Amino acid sequence: MASCAERLVEIFGSQAEVARALRLDRAVVNNWMKAGYIPARWAMQIETLSEGRIQSQEVLHEAQRAKPVRVKSRPDDDPLSLTGDSSMTDFAPAKRISSFHPPQRTLMGPGPTEIHPRVLTTMSQPAIGYLDPVFVDMMEELKSLLRYTYQTKNALTFPASGPGSVGMEYCFVNMVAPGDKVIVCRNGVFGGRMIENVERARGVPVVVEDAWGEQVDPQKLEDALKKNPDARVVAFVHAETSTGVQSDAKTLVEIAHKHDALTIVDAVTSLGGVPVRVDEWGIDAIYSGSQKCLSCTPGLSPVSFSDRVVDYVKARDGKIQSWFMDMNLLLGYWGASTRTYHHTAPTNSLFGLHEALLLIREEGLENCWARHHRHYLALKAGLEAMGLQYLVREDARLPQMNAIHIPESIQAKEADVRKRLLADFNLEIGAGLGPLAGKIWRIGLMGYSCRPENVMLCLSALGSVLDDIGYPVHVGDAESAAHQAYAQVHSRAAQQKLRTA
Repeated sequence: MASCAERLVEIFGSQAEVARALRLDRAVVNNWMKAGYIPARWAMQIETLSEGRIQSQEVLHEAQRAKPVRVKSRPDDDPLSLTGDSSMTDFAPAKRISSFHPPQRTLMGPGPTEIHPRVLTTMSQPAIGYLDPVFVDMMEELKSLLRYTYQTKNALTFPASGPGSVGMEYCFVNMVAPGDKVIVCRNGVFGGRMIENVERARGVPVVVEDAWGEQVDPQKLEDALKKNPDARVVAFVHAETSTGVQSDAKTLVEIAHKHDALTIVDAVTSLGGVPVRVDEWGIDAIYSGSQKCLSCTPGLSPVSFSDRVVDYVKARDGKIQSWFMDMNLLLGYWGASTRTYHHTAPTNSLFGLHEALLLIREEGLENCWARHHRHYLALKAGLEAMGLQYLVREDARLPQMNAIHIPESIQAKEADVRKRLLADFNLEIGAGLGPLAGKIWRIGLMGYSCRPENVMLCLSALGSVLDDIGYPVHVGDAESAAHQAYAQVHSRAAQQKLRTA
């Protein structure tokens, strides 16, 4: 198989042309040819230069295989090593530790997802100060990209430093004062975490319960608000990761506003995968996570607040209970005014989120939503061909989070199936949580993990493992059904194009 260097020369016709395009000495390109790989730092430039015919991921993998990065520990007899007589050795690890190199996994669980090579490359760039003028300019671009992804003009739209749970807590500590009554809609794990946040903010939760796998019932919310006219806030999960169900955010927000309540919406799994329209739906406060459909590293939580919320928080008596998450203090760092120091921002992670959001902008948000739905249709066709059934009814499903019933005959082996997928195929899928533990698998199709090769690998690998443990699967049927689903999608798209031509 030709190396990336050889393929690059084939594309441009000669080493000299490659060198000219990259503004390099020809000897450098010649050395790439002799070595059989292109150094990893050139991955992004090669993808751009070849117009995608050579993917940056290919360059990175080839470079890692040819010249893996290893850091050697000092031998025990090295004169610079600590001696056995030193008191410091009492605290040394019991075993010799070498550099960590994670395996290459196909991530199709509830998150995190695989990360696009462009994002990985961007995160490896040099660190700069969090008040550096160049970084400040990048922050403004990042905010504008987030506004596009959230479909909002909210001025206070930014990534909080921390995972989605920090975004959740950020909303509650700012918007819930001691004694405030908050209606929380719970239909899975993360609605339960909202209740915990209300209690820790010393608010009074009023819980609207729905079955796991069912949407939040708008009528139940309406009834709860009529019984509790003094409720200040309504909180619900738009996309419940624990079950794969999507609730009608627009309707729920309309009901809350009819009763003069502010809304907090969890969009951790929905942002970037299905429509989220903050301004059109009138959402007051919303939070998400960087590691799901945005396909960035975990550890950032994009949030957005309406002017109504900002005014409400500014008018609160006393201090917000959390210093780190006090909106009034963060306004000085992420607001439109001159930046003031608040905390050390995770600069390189923010570089990565900037690139991840730029990828969505380049693809187009509606195209991104359509991609998740297209690959869901293929995965669904394949899973149903195996005789597997969904937990959530079709009109309420999240295309990016597929909750699948495990047949009773193999529920005792469900953990073994996941272990086999990981060990034999480097494929990760998720287990059920709470009352659904051991009863469902959660298969994610999020962000960069939402690709046809992942769909086909998942179906092939799962079918193989199920066949091995004695579950009746005709190997090949799932893949065939998925291919047919893809063909139908392409056929409909072609027909639509002809009608609009």
